[in-house]
Amino acid sequence: MIIADLGEIEGRRFPARRRTQNLVGGLSPIQAKNFAMGHVTLEPHGGQVPWHNQEQEEIYFILEGEGEMCLGEERRTLKAGQAVYIPPGVYHQLTNTGETPLRMLYCYGPAGDVAHWRQELDGTLPRAGVEAPPLPEGAWPQWTGRSEE
Repeated sequence: MIIADLGEIEGRRFPARRRTQNLVGGLSPIQAKNFAMGHVTLEPHGGQVPWHNQEQEEIYFILEGEGEMCLGEERRTLKAGQAVYIPPGVYHQLTNTGETPLRMLYCYGPAGDVAHWRQELDGTLPRAGVEAPPLPEGAWPQWTGRSEE
């Protein structure tokens, strides 16, 4: 039996003020071909999964906190107990707009790393409205790791 224990997984810290702990895939002891799953903590007041897209379909399930979800041209508030479906290829972003950490689970398939993790670490995320479609009107700005020119 292979067990991934969230309490023992350090995970990765990302510049956009979040911590990602792989439960299935990545550095987890559990590997699957058809999906990856993890736990994400977004810091209060702006911790973010920045505007990006990927080939996999995905679900975000909010465990704790509240945030702004941008999906394509839509912008909504998500709170604990809610899940959102992210179709393949659609740009999306989740930002913690609250006073406390936002904790969520993600699950996407098929398994494998998604490009935005490396792009964020390298400061090369496609910028909303420049190299990527614009964010919905009124959305929290995308974290890119570089000054907007």
